[in-house]
Amino acid sequence: MSMEEKQKRGYIMPIGGRESKDVNPSILEKFIELSGGKDAVISVIPTASNLDDTGDIYVDIFRKMGVQKIYNNKITNRIDANNEIFTKQLGESTGIFMTGGNQLLLSTILGGTVVAKMIRKRNSEGVPVAGTSAGAAFIPEHMIVSGDSGLIPRVGSVSMAPGLGLTNKIMIDQHFSQRNRLGRLLTALSYNPYKTGIGVDEDTAAIIDCDGNFYAIGSGALTVVDMSKVEFSSVASTAPGGAISLVGVKIHTLLDGDFYNTKIHEVIRKS
Repeated sequence: MSMEEKQKRGYIMPIGGRESKDVNPSILEKFIELSGGKDAVISVIPTASNLDDTGDIYVDIFRKMGVQKIYNNKITNRIDANNEIFTKQLGESTGIFMTGGNQLLLSTILGGTVVAKMIRKRNSEGVPVAGTSAGAAFIPEHMIVSGDSGLIPRVGSVSMAPGLGLTNKIMIDQHFSQRNRLGRLLTALSYNPYKTGIGVDEDTAAIIDCDGNFYAIGSGALTVVDMSKVEFSSVASTAPGGAISLVGVKIHTLLDGDFYNTKIHEVIRKS
């Protein structure tokens, strides 16, 4: 694969949940824009949800926002996830949207299937992939499944599983400020200190480009945890439940329009 081809990877768009759908739906509008605007073909994947109508709700939302062709990929088991009908629809799509629910449903139903491979392939070909709430958690290589609320990182306070793998540079947590999740993101990052953490608030998203750089959009904040200068971590010597000492962590909060360069670990504020 040439350098030019590598640069073609589509945006990935983790949304913190509860994105505005009626009044000022800036996040969904941005996803539609990145997917081709009025010519977009969007695949909705409601696999994370236990509710029968979740996919239908998003189809209706996108239709009201001007998208004419929308697929509702009702993938509820691993047989569905290996069905060529769904891979064909994903192959035609110019935008892929994963709904909220339970991220373990995404990993256990989609993991290792032709649908998961097709999502990665389409993203590598330039198609944007968005996920809200559980859908956001599933986007990176390492997925946060659950964990304790609170500010302090503690050994064993977070559960993790393999994610979809659209990025290996970033770890994502969602409903971030609303559910007080800094401690569990710090714990997850203490196991993977080469990654950058993004805590995504509700009605907020990170728009991540093919280099792993990103900017904030929406009414809340992105909490960016930079582990690149960590000097010490006690995680290997701390008993289960014990607080983890982390020295040299850098934290930023980004608001709508602020940009973060993951290569040089710098914020460029919206002017």
